[in-house]
Amino acid sequence: MTQTPRDDLAQRIAGEVTLSDDPGATLRKWRTDFGVSQTALAEQLDVSSSVISDYESGRRESPGIGVVSRMVTALLDIDESRGGGRIRQYARVLSAGFESDIVQDLREYPTSLPLDRLYEAMNATELIRGDHDRVSGHTVINSIQAITRLSSDEFYRLYGQSTNRALVFTGVTRGESPLVAMRVVNPTPNAVVLHGLSEDDLWEHAPTLATIDGFSLAVSNRDLEAMLDDLRALP
Repeated sequence: MTQTPRDDLAQRIAGEVTLSDDPGATLRKWRTDFGVSQTALAEQLDVSSSVISDYESGRRESPGIGVVSRMVTALLDIDESRGGGRIRQYARVLSAGFESDIVQDLREYPTSLPLDRLYEAMNATELIRGDHDRVSGHTVINSIQAITRLSSDEFYRLYGQSTNRALVFTGVTRGESPLVAMRVVNPTPNAVVLHGLSEDDLWEHAPTLATIDGFSLAVSNRDLEAMLDDLRALP
């Protein structure tokens, strides 16, 4: 019997938690990634919020597979009750052949948005204005994992349904590798955002390469999890 995207995701989460050196921290990562509060998860499980807090902090003995399974099911049930947005997102990422440590978020918007609205959600500073001022989605990727593990064809698949989007590279120190990687991708995205550095830290040739390839270039130093939360709330 063919597994559903929900089944695949449930197995992935449960396996990651069970094999983790810090199961509580891994549970917390997935809970926050789904945008579920400790209170909401506790209510779904019919337990007190302190139980969730104790597991995540390590104050309570690491949960067994039965508890992990119940928590994963509760997270997925909550997501489905909200429309299943997170399940669909991971289904797109996994169907494209990417691991969650490479793609941190992938979204398609119901309608295209002004690029400035995306930058506002990221608290990003635009350095170069490209040829397009709207985007239809975004992909957030771990820069080191993506650059060391993906081919040019796989970079193109990161675009999702449209190249009319923003590629956000996280964990950037200067921006050389992402900007050089963009040189071998054709066509380029509408915007590239380098996360984790300020304008002063940016590689000096980055603006020139962005100008040559015609995409908007921006930088952001905002807290990653807070930024992802606001990106997931778009549009």
